[in-house]
Amino acid sequence: MSEQVEPAGPLAGRCIAVPESRELDVFSALLERRGAKVLRCPLVDIRDAPDPAPSLAWLASFNACACDDLVLMTGEGLRRLLGVLEQHRPAWRARFVERLAEVRIIARGPKPGRVLRELGLRPSLVAEPATTPGVIAALAQLDLHGRRIGVQLYGSDPNEPLMCFLAEAGAHALPVAPYRYADAADDAEVLAMLERMRQGVIDAMAFTSLQQVERLSRLVQAHPQLGSLKDALSRTVVAAVGPLVAEALASHGVQVQATPAGSYYMKPLTQALIDTLSR
Repeated sequence: MSEQVEPAGPLAGRCIAVPESRELDVFSALLERRGAKVLRCPLVDIRDAPDPAPSLAWLASFNACACDDLVLMTGEGLRRLLGVLEQHRPAWRARFVERLAEVRIIARGPKPGRVLRELGLRPSLVAEPATTPGVIAALAQLDLHGRRIGVQLYGSDPNEPLMCFLAEAGAHALPVAPYRYADAADDAEVLAMLERMRQGVIDAMAFTSLQQVERLSRLVQAHPQLGSLKDALSRTVVAAVGPLVAEALASHGVQVQATPAGSYYMKPLTQALIDTLSR
């Protein structure tokens, strides 16, 4: 009987909890290739808006030249709009792509650009950092008075700071919310993960979205025996994919020990975990 060989790599012997859902396999593979044992516990699922009618009404207006500019907050949002067309109005898709080529597109970071490239297009302006303040700073360079600006929202968040900025700049905003966030893993599964953290079995947890932080916070609040979110995460290294997620954790008193510098994606997050856990 052959002896079992332990995986090699800079994360060998480490157990890392991954609450990611959409890119769960991608992130898990990055960690596993470096020797980590991954505990998959997706906290948040991304789903189509329950009623397609508002998105279809927005798409009809967009195709009828109701927008001069388009703010894309996420690549996921553009994919969902294309999905709504494919499912409900496939005959509108060609016109939609044609209109995308005609309007000025402001993208929040690089992810919307990746989806646009699949359509043979590119954004007119990429806002960095990839945050609402970053988008506002990019738009502040432009004359928006009288402009009709389509805004693909981040989930169902109405993004009041952006809406207020556009109104003050004299623009008319036309928002659309083609997807929403929902709980993914059952509460019992998440509670079991937290118990393993309390036992010291899990070395790190890597957060990749604000919604994951808020879902975990709500669950902890519903179970007073867990204390605070800070208490629940006190025995594990906490990693965040970028400054917004780190700020969300900090608002709950949680100290982030690992975060990428400059590039806020899965691969740099993996390296940040390696650097922190090796110390």
